[in-house]
Amino acid sequence: MSKNALYPLAAAALLFVGCMVAPAKKSVPLFDGRTFNGWEGDTVKTWKIEDGAIAGGSLTETVPHNEFLCTRKPYANFILKVKFKLTGNEGFINTGVQFHSVRSKDPAYEMIGYQADLGDKFWASLYDESRRNKTLISPDSMLIEKILKRNEWNDYEVHSRNGRIQIFLNGTQTVDYTEPDKSIPQKGLIALQIHGGGKAKVYYKDIWIEEL
Repeated sequence: MSKNALYPLAAAALLFVGCMVAPAKKSVPLFDGRTFNGWEGDTVKTWKIEDGAIAGGSLTETVPHNEFLCTRKPYANFILKVKFKLTGNEGFINTGVQFHSVRSKDPAYEMIGYQADLGDKFWASLYDESRRNKTLISPDSMLIEKILKRNEWNDYEVHSRNGRIQIFLNGTQTVDYTEPDKSIPQKGLIALQIHGGGKAKVYYKDIWIEEL
């Protein structure tokens, strides 16, 4: 076979190999900065869009009970990145990023699943909301004092892959947890919470997800 005859075969082989390589997955935004497209929740009273951010809660009225703004699409393995700012002046000031979760039926405003918790005594910890109802793992309080920016914007990340959950606050890992209970779902909705019982307001923006 001549060298000239080999060129088409080589080109075809390279094209075939190229087609077999999966394209690199990229992060996509979950919030467009203007609308609640892709989200559902109480967008009449509890959740608003202010200055390109999702805002939940109130500094003038006590939030009566937990409220969640959740995605319409469920997610399994992912890297989730978000910026948050939590403010408050009275009562229980708390928020969190819910994931691998479902809406509760009774009461309908609750959610069931993991929460990357935020607030005093819960900063950047992993809580099991409306299921085991306990903190599964929490970071050292001295570490939190070093990395947390109170009443300012903070970077928050949740990594979840096949039962291993990692949480990062401002680039520092605070949680590395592997779920021992194989019956616990590792897929579900993502949601933003404002906790009831306080005059508190939370802001979320720059919400990106990379599915793994």
